[in-house]
Amino acid sequence: MEQRNKQQARQQILELVKNYCDTYHNVKKPFEEGQRIPYASRVYDSAEMVNLVDSALEFWLTAGRYTDAFEQNMAAYLGVRFCSLVNSGSSANLLAFMALTSPLLGERAVGRGDEVITVAAGFPTTVAPIIQFGAVPVFVDVTIPQYNIDVAMLEEALSERTKAVMIAHTLGNPFDLKAVSEFCKAHDLWLVEDNCDALGSEYTLDGVRKLTGTIGDIGTSSFYPPHHMTMGEGGAVYTDNPLLHKCIRSFRDWGRDCVCPSGRDNLCGHRFDRQYGELPPGYDHKYVYSHFGYNLKATDLQAAVGCAQLEKFPSFVERRRHNFDRLKAVLLADEAARIEEKLILPEACENADPSWFGFLVTCKAGISRNHVVQYMEAHGIQTRMLFAGNLTKHPCFDEMRASKEGYRIVGELTNTDRIMEDTFWIGVYPGMTDEMIDYMAKTLIEAAVQ
Repeated sequence: MEQRNKQQARQQILELVKNYCDTYHNVKKPFEEGQRIPYASRVYDSAEMVNLVDSALEFWLTAGRYTDAFEQNMAAYLGVRFCSLVNSGSSANLLAFMALTSPLLGERAVGRGDEVITVAAGFPTTVAPIIQFGAVPVFVDVTIPQYNIDVAMLEEALSERTKAVMIAHTLGNPFDLKAVSEFCKAHDLWLVEDNCDALGSEYTLDGVRKLTGTIGDIGTSSFYPPHHMTMGEGGAVYTDNPLLHKCIRSFRDWGRDCVCPSGRDNLCGHRFDRQYGELPPGYDHKYVYSHFGYNLKATDLQAAVGCAQLEKFPSFVERRRHNFDRLKAVLLADEAARIEEKLILPEACENADPSWFGFLVTCKAGISRNHVVQYMEAHGIQTRMLFAGNLTKHPCFDEMRASKEGYRIVGELTNTDRIMEDTFWIGVYPGMTDEMIDYMAKTLIEAAVQ
């Protein structure tokens, strides 16, 4: 009787939550020109809120059944064997890189002083784990209008100490995965795909259409509210490699050697009968540490939201592509504006079908980015830079730049510097309507021709 009453009370609460969300959240009004258009926003309905409260009623709080479900469903969506939920995309990048430093990888492990090829035109936490560990980021330039790594520079960037390539798919646009993956295979290098801005993007490799994040050795995602799906905070690391998965889980979970999930003991049956390091024989395996790890787990509350988001995620990707295509088409349709004489519009990389995170624009000579951006903002359209622009120009590099140690630049970062000076982007998130897209296009044309 008590269990039945409990279940009935739970259902009543969740029904009230659904009604509350339907009544007071996401009450959409027709768009009017001049209203604020953010570059990104959460897109959700009552399913996310019901899951969130359902998880809260259990009050398990740490990883539980929703986490298990999300990791399984996310892996199934991606078509990979292993997925680990973490507390942010930056933590996902940290784990992806640190997994490559594990002694379990033998001679292929990244050591201090080893080099990792990357780019400076991107988000700092793609590069930060490399520097924090004591490895050396090797920066190469990018191309415009794809805004991804210039693969012609890869061989020049290679040295005897190169161990990995770690780069992002810029704003959803896949980098040249054919060239990069072939380069990595030829030189026995690890490839980490920072997929935080590109979940749902696809790339055709050797005639096979694949999701980005699944072609390299490790992929990462972010579930911060502006990203392709959200948990509020959250991220994921995924791989097909069982050994890398073991390293990822160990670094995520305090560096422990044991793989038992929370609340379960002795799955292997050898908790007290083995000897590790210089510990006494029979030392409790749950407290044996094979790595200097972290605690980067997410909560079941976050995973509950993620489970609902993942169910509707394919529609998010479809809408992002629609919004991007419409925005570009409207810009090009105004023949009088001759917009391509004033602005460089983004282009998808060859063999790619992006799940666009944003619409990148680079101002041509005679067009001031500052003017365009301020005009857009004054008319209610939120803009963003391409993150760091050139990361090596930021204060965090002051000490290394002065000492000329800790990183390496190959050639000239000409396009990277141009992005820092002339590039910005506006959003195409799935909550945007056609009316919003058309208004953004009209305003961008006005800003460019004035």
